[in-house]
Amino acid sequence: MTREESREILTSMMESPALLAHVRSVEIVMEAYAKKYGEDSDHWAITGLLHDADYEKHPEEHPKVITALLEERGETEKAHAIHCHYTKWGYQCETLLDKALLASDELTGLIIAVARLRPNKLQDLTPKSVKKKLKDKNFAAGVDRSEVHTGMELLEVDLDDHISFIIEALKPFEKEVIV
Repeated sequence: MTREESREILTSMMESPALLAHVRSVEIVMEAYAKKYGEDSDHWAITGLLHDADYEKHPEEHPKVITALLEERGETEKAHAIHCHYTKWGYQCETLLDKALLASDELTGLIIAVARLRPNKLQDLTPKSVKKKLKDKNFAAGVDRSEVHTGMELLEVDLDDHISFIIEALKPFEKEVIV
C-alpha cells in the first residue's frame, strides 16, 4: 500500500480537521520511530496515519472497519498494530510496530494539547511541561494515561526521552498538526 492509497482511504472515512491533524501527527511520529529503529518508514507511517481512520464514521466499530479493509488488502501487520493501539481491546503487542503505535498515539495527542496552550507551541516545549499535564487528569481528560505508560513499558523507552523524541519529530510539522 502506498501513502497515496492510504490518504485516499483516510479521506474517504474522515473529515474532521482535528482528527485529521491527530492522525497526521501520529503518522509523523511513527515515521520518525521507523527511521530510528531501521524499519520501513512508509509502512510505519501508513500505520500511524490509518490507526483511527474509521473512528469518525464508525466510532462503535472502531477499529474493526479499517482493520478489515487492511486485512482484505493483505496488510495484516498494519491491521494487527492498529488492533493493538488500545490495550483494552485485548490484542497482544507482538512487534516493534505494535509497541511503537501504542506508545505514541495517546502521548502524541497529549503533547499536541499542551503545545496548543503555549505561545511558541512545540518550539520550546519540554518534557517537564508535558509530564506536569500528564499528571493532571483533568487536562486532556480523553487521554488514557495508563495507555501512555503501558506503551512506554512495552517499547522500553524512558518517559523524558520518549516525550523529547515526539516533540522533535513534530516540530517541523507544527502548522499541520496544531489546529
